[in-house]
Amino acid sequence: MREQLQNLLETRVQQCVSYKNSKSKCAKIERKKECLSKRGAEIVKAKARGKIISSKEVNDVTKVLYEVHFQYLTKQKDTFFLEEEIEQRNADFYKGILVEDHEINPFEKQNRSVPEEELLRMEQVDASDRLSYQYDRLKAVQYAERWWNDYNPAYKKFEVDCTNFISQCLHSGGAPMTGFPNRSSGWWMRNNNWSYSWTVANSLRLYLSRAKTGLRAKEVKSPDQLLLGDVICYDFQGDGRFDHNTIVTGKDVNGMPLVNAHTYNCRMRYWAYEDSTAYTPKIKYKFYSIVDDR
Repeated sequence: MREQLQNLLETRVQQCVSYKNSKSKCAKIERKKECLSKRGAEIVKAKARGKIISSKEVNDVTKVLYEVHFQYLTKQKDTFFLEEEIEQRNADFYKGILVEDHEINPFEKQNRSVPEEELLRMEQVDASDRLSYQYDRLKAVQYAERWWNDYNPAYKKFEVDCTNFISQCLHSGGAPMTGFPNRSSGWWMRNNNWSYSWTVANSLRLYLSRAKTGLRAKEVKSPDQLLLGDVICYDFQGDGRFDHNTIVTGKDVNGMPLVNAHTYNCRMRYWAYEDSTAYTPKIKYKFYSIVDDR
């Protein structure tokens, strides 16, 4: 039965990368093609691999949780890029026939109820007391490339892992931890404990905007001003509480960022996330460039 399900899912995921059809059978590839077209880019080749995570029978319906690894070779002018992303999906089969298939939005699971004042209470630190450091952008990017679809066992893994992953990248680049053991202060993870700013998307955004010691950043107005190793924060609903963070790992031919991230595990994805199911017309972004004492 599991082998049969695997074959059915493979048929489905191949439909999702039938990009050469005038109209594919998958909304995902249509969104991708539309977003690429706006940038003057196109898909040259697309691949997908499906893997069953779990399945169960409910009233003659087989409910399947599965994961898909998408790879897109895209071309923009004379430059080629390889974009990859992982997504989890739910599918329902009735007597071997697919009746329902949809992507799971991981950001619907996260806790947005924590009061902002509890997320971060920044201590005032005089500039003369700064903990100096030099941010190695290359090391941060190399870490993001190594672990974009894996989990470093030296750190705790979270179901919504995007901010934890970005914090690891920044720390790998040399950003120092500060504030231990106060969870509402500084930016740190130690002894199976962590600050809100290390793991909560909105708290990291607040930290980057306010910190005067240790990891520091300056906000810039547009994404093309960002450098490799910088951070983009996403408020999908436009309600002022940020849901997601990514790290810049490349640039397209127009100088716009390509990013890596967890939760939506991806690499070299275009920064705007317009092809994401989490995207809404109300989305807001914050762009932070990491500063150091170099």
